[in-house]
Amino acid sequence: MKEFRMLSTSGILGYGYAEESLKIGMSWEPHVIGCDGGSTDPGPYYLGAGTSFCSRLSVKRDLRLMLQASIAAGIPCIIGTSGGAGGEPHLQDTAALVREIAREEGLSFKMALIHSEQSKGDLAGWAEKGLTKPLAKMKPLDRQMIDNSTRVVGMMGPEPFAKALDEGAQVILAGRSSDPAQWAAPAIRAGMAPAPSWYAGKMLECGAEPTVPKEPDCIFLRVRDDHVVCEPPNPIRRSTPLAVANFALHENSSPIHHVEPGGLLDTTDCRFEAISDRAVKIDGMTWTPADRYTVKLEGVEMAGYRSIAICGTRDPILISQIDDYLATHREKVAVKAESFGVPRDDYRMIIHCYGKDGVMGGWEPVKQITSHELGFVIEVVAKTADIANAVIAMARTSMLHADFPGRLCKEGNMAFPFSPSDIDMGPMYRFSIFHTVEVSDPCALFPIEYEKV
Repeated sequence: MKEFRMLSTSGILGYGYAEESLKIGMSWEPHVIGCDGGSTDPGPYYLGAGTSFCSRLSVKRDLRLMLQASIAAGIPCIIGTSGGAGGEPHLQDTAALVREIAREEGLSFKMALIHSEQSKGDLAGWAEKGLTKPLAKMKPLDRQMIDNSTRVVGMMGPEPFAKALDEGAQVILAGRSSDPAQWAAPAIRAGMAPAPSWYAGKMLECGAEPTVPKEPDCIFLRVRDDHVVCEPPNPIRRSTPLAVANFALHENSSPIHHVEPGGLLDTTDCRFEAISDRAVKIDGMTWTPADRYTVKLEGVEMAGYRSIAICGTRDPILISQIDDYLATHREKVAVKAESFGVPRDDYRMIIHCYGKDGVMGGWEPVKQITSHELGFVIEVVAKTADIANAVIAMARTSMLHADFPGRLCKEGNMAFPFSPSDIDMGPMYRFSIFHTVEVSDPCALFPIEYEKV
């Protein structure tokens, strides 16, 4: 039986994994080792700022072990969505870290950098030619959206990875990529069928998520002619039919239809069979090629500057009238801000009230407050950092000292856990481009740069 084996070390590079898991996984002789390096889950900030949401220390630890294992075994090491968001700064930072590790460990290999950041000129050209389409509730891509964008990346499919492998790259660092694509690529390239190859990628993209107990760690997939086998190397974990089936619903609007670059993975007829107390066989998946190849575009724009303050109260009299208190507080802050020259349209103030509706906001179905204390995150987003900092300072003071009916405490209403109490969060970004672009060449948007490390 033909078999292609792949080892994913964790859900995100830098989240960590047990070193013993890596050793066991490598003893199973994988054909490729890798890890997803990023996600949009942490929000738009990291794409806009060009920074990672994982620390350099933790990423270096994970990457060092992977590179050592890869070079020793003579197999490729692939990182998708490098640096957290896959933009050019993220890719270059990851490449610098790889070079640093190679110098320290005396490693030598051919490395490929697959770029994914898109130019505003190209974006405008595609929009003018009618090649782009909006996703979700976005409006059609236009010149203003493009000009306002801070950074836009394309989400590559498996083809650029396969091209880099064809050129002999042993270490591949990719910009933004579809999470399963970095895994589907080597499997399909090795002659495996697309359906199980893509399904294996869905399992590998988040490390040990399809196991119990769940925790960042390694997962091992065997891709065969018409099925895959999912098994964690760590002996304290098990893949079960329920864990695997549950994870198959991960991050998708449909429980059975997974749209990927170049086609559709359909899991309608999947069957999950425990072949041991730690491994699950999955079959029944199908792959339908798309009539037209499209690449997803992800972009962000500046939305202002954010400052926050964190505080809490356990005053039962205040808690009993908190809605009125907060409404009065908002108006007082607005009046005082106007007094020092900041009109209401120049900022937004949001008060997240934990213990009441801090998680769900207006969607919270439980209206009665039963907690003995409430926590507040006061958030101000403004046109400039100076305005955000000025308004948050006024908001903090008002929350602390404002009077209310029945007030017994004549000092402060709030407890502040930090000094300084006002936290400058810097620039705030929002997703502004979620579109697709039709391409004739799946590799055209993703130039590859090779170097000998």
